[in-house]
Amino acid sequence: MSNFREVNDDILRDWLSFREETIFGRLTKEDKKHHIYFDEICENILKNIPKQNQKFVKKQLDKLDKNYMDYLCYWNEKYYRNGFCDGVNLLIGCIE
Repeated sequence: MSNFREVNDDILRDWLSFREETIFGRLTKEDKKHHIYFDEICENILKNIPKQNQKFVKKQLDKLDKNYMDYLCYWNEKYYRNGFCDGVNLLIGCIE
């Protein structure tokens, strides 16, 4: 039996990707209140800085966005993977 806590390309990762793709299509009013509108925030920042600095600031904002998304994906996967593994361990413990 493989170690489910290892992060590989597997069915759990596929499920997380599927969930990420479909969840954004079904945001409720409450979800939308807590959504991070990063593009709008970037536009507002870029509108309020001098023209000569916009290219640099845009590059830094893009890095921030990528870094933040990587962070969220990592913790989301870790949370769900560990929850799944804990559930499997509970079931195995009940069977034994």
